[in-house]
Amino acid sequence: MSAPTHSDEHSDLDGPRPLVRRRAGRFGSFVIRRPVSPRLVDAPENPVYDVAPTGDLRARENLVRRMLAVGDAIAGVAAVVVVFGWATEKLGGPQALLFVPLIVAIHKIAGLYDRDDLVLRRSTLDEMPALLQVSSVYTLIVAAVGEPLFGTRLGPQQYVVLWVVATLLITGSRIGTRWIARLKAPDERCLVVGDADRIEHVCEKLDHVGRGANVVAAIGVRRGEGAIPGVDDLRALIKHHDIHRVVIAPLSHDTADIVDLVRTAKAAGVRVSILPRVLEAVGSSVEFEQLDGMTMLGVRRFGLSRSSLLVKRCFDLVIGTISFVAVLPLFLVLCLAVRLDSHGPVFFRQVRIGRDGRPFRIWKFRSMVTDAEAMKKELEALNEAGPGMFKVADDPRVTRVGRFLRKTSLDELPQILNVLSGEMSLVGPRPLIIDEDALVQGLYRARLHLTPGMTGPWQILGSTRVPMDEMVGIDYLYVANWSLWEDVKLLLRTVPHMVARRGM
Repeated sequence: MSAPTHSDEHSDLDGPRPLVRRRAGRFGSFVIRRPVSPRLVDAPENPVYDVAPTGDLRARENLVRRMLAVGDAIAGVAAVVVVFGWATEKLGGPQALLFVPLIVAIHKIAGLYDRDDLVLRRSTLDEMPALLQVSSVYTLIVAAVGEPLFGTRLGPQQYVVLWVVATLLITGSRIGTRWIARLKAPDERCLVVGDADRIEHVCEKLDHVGRGANVVAAIGVRRGEGAIPGVDDLRALIKHHDIHRVVIAPLSHDTADIVDLVRTAKAAGVRVSILPRVLEAVGSSVEFEQLDGMTMLGVRRFGLSRSSLLVKRCFDLVIGTISFVAVLPLFLVLCLAVRLDSHGPVFFRQVRIGRDGRPFRIWKFRSMVTDAEAMKKELEALNEAGPGMFKVADDPRVTRVGRFLRKTSLDELPQILNVLSGEMSLVGPRPLIIDEDALVQGLYRARLHLTPGMTGPWQILGSTRVPMDEMVGIDYLYVANWSLWEDVKLLLRTVPHMVARRGM
């Protein structure tokens, strides 16, 4: 975790303090994850809640909104100027500036300036479906008013080009402005409230978000040791730590207490994020409906229909074939490097468990010495992955070329042959060896409903040392919430994952 930067944070004790302190207090058991000692001040008997955000939070919100709006406006105007300039062979006139309020208004109506306040991970990929709709509406309006403004009539093909250019420019501008915002905007200071048994795990996940989120403090509540923070206590903590967001992790308490906690946090002018336990089983693929003021969640059935399986397979064949042709030169170079680096075969083949429990042999570039399996027992004490999996940092069995291949995940490249043969998919659950698969029991075996993938959420959303019980849970939710767009996002996120050399 990054160290706190807020000037108001201090310690009432001299000398270094531990990063995590546990103590018993008026909340039961709670954890302060920063070298601070909060003083709980008494709140007035009838406090008047200020629902306005704190100064730093308001500055952050305004900065990000303005940067996104400016980027959207520039991208929208640039698309019109480029396309109409291409059609008339001259640059568009100042009348193109009339589209500035239009493109900003369309984004605002679509909620694309408010979404960043609701989420911790600000990803342009996640909002791409909405951006495609925005570009479509923008193109239709330009088609309706562009001819009288520019005195030029565009054909259908030119409007298709306008839609493509607008989509690319708007997407690129949002990626760029968010990158700049992460450098310029202050970190969002988070307070986590949840079950003491899981609080460390939740905080680690939040820290994995990276720049933009800073876990300042956390309150771990144990059943029977005290209630969740009250109104006065929570407001005191928010004020003391200058909290921007309260993250409510799964709580084993009365739902009414959680509702009060959410209302208190919102009344204090901070953002609120909730990790509901029900989504651990059903995922995020739900539909909300209102029945006379009562909210219901509609949960879709588990697994893919035949048509969805066909779409996924066609996607694998088309993208897999194109990818294989594109990487063939690199493929041959790596074959030569593995062969020259150490004695043994170029490829490593191992039995894995595939869809519906059927075994198959996976293709990988050999990254270890040939007697690696015999050396495994000697390294059991160094295993970092927990029961069921085997991962060792600086594994002595890995060759020089193999270390590079693992760092960049290029050792997985030959699995594209498994994809083309139908044994694997580009994106899917992690293919487990026989011993690992035997440890997966109960409903989590439903992860085998889909063909295992070269990449997946277990690789992109967590590290390769994620515990096995968590990994199979991630796979289960991937199957429960599958969509083609989710596969596309995971593939696109695999590229920076490899470039950042996070494979080991």
